[in-house]
Amino acid sequence: MANNRTGKNIADEIDALFQLPLSEFIEARKTLAARLKKDRRADDADRVKALPKLSISVWATNQLYWRHRTQFDQLLAAGQQFRRAQAAGKVAQLNEALAARRDALNELSELAAKELRGAGHNPGLDTMRRIATTLEAMSAYNVLPEDQTAGRLTKDLDPPGFESLAPFIRAVPTTARIAKPSPATQTRKPSSPAPKTKQASATTNEARRDEDARQTKLAAAKASLQEARKSLVAARTKTHTLEVEQKKAEREAKEAEKRKREAEAEFKEAAAQATDAAIRAQTLAREADRATKSLDDAERAVEQASSELESLMRTSRAK
Repeated sequence: MANNRTGKNIADEIDALFQLPLSEFIEARKTLAARLKKDRRADDADRVKALPKLSISVWATNQLYWRHRTQFDQLLAAGQQFRRAQAAGKVAQLNEALAARRDALNELSELAAKELRGAGHNPGLDTMRRIATTLEAMSAYNVLPEDQTAGRLTKDLDPPGFESLAPFIRAVPTTARIAKPSPATQTRKPSSPAPKTKQASATTNEARRDEDARQTKLAAAKASLQEARKSLVAARTKTHTLEVEQKKAEREAKEAEKRKREAEAEFKEAAAQATDAAIRAQTLAREADRATKSLDDAERAVEQASSELESLMRTSRAK
């Protein structure tokens, strides 16, 4: 029981790591590994240390699993529906599954862009393409490859190639064609049914079923190709829209940079004017000090002259 609890605990702790902001992942991984090693859980510590640094696209895809599970599960359900319809060769169900998967991919792509912007990251075109490709791969695979787990992805995924359409276009087992009877044979009417008549009829029915199955699979393959082309057109349209928005954002950034430079120039000019004003103020202050000193000297001179004059006048009156 202790081992089970330990396994559950380490799984929860690793899950928590993958839910952190990307900037905190490495430091939190080091801290957790150190604590596990201190607790004498060397195997768990090594497992945590082995977790690689995540790319921005992988981090965003993981956040979709943790924060938007309903939409994420809808994508996986659409993928399962597609595989079932593919195996059954049912064109109507294939179209329905493909439409559901396309809608889920579009919604999750928009949510991923919001997650990136909310975390201070730029949802660039390359990043969004890698996220969309990984989501498409997760919906296409029955089991994720290379030990990857939803919510704990450590790398971008590529969807399976065109071999996934093989069930629709693989060769149908050949059956021997029934030779047409020659005119001579047609003129001969056997008195009793030939022993091989039933076998020939069964072979014909089997060939017809095989042909019907082949046509069904070909129709399903064509529907899948048509839907893939629609998805490609939608992806190109969205890419073009994002490119237009990116160019608009770049223009706005250039204009903002221009306004910033103009503001900096105005600030420098204002600062220079403030410096000149400060220098003038200091000069005027020194001149005011000198004027004040001159005034004091003049007042003392006037006072001294007045004293001397008064003294002279007293002396004159005394005589």
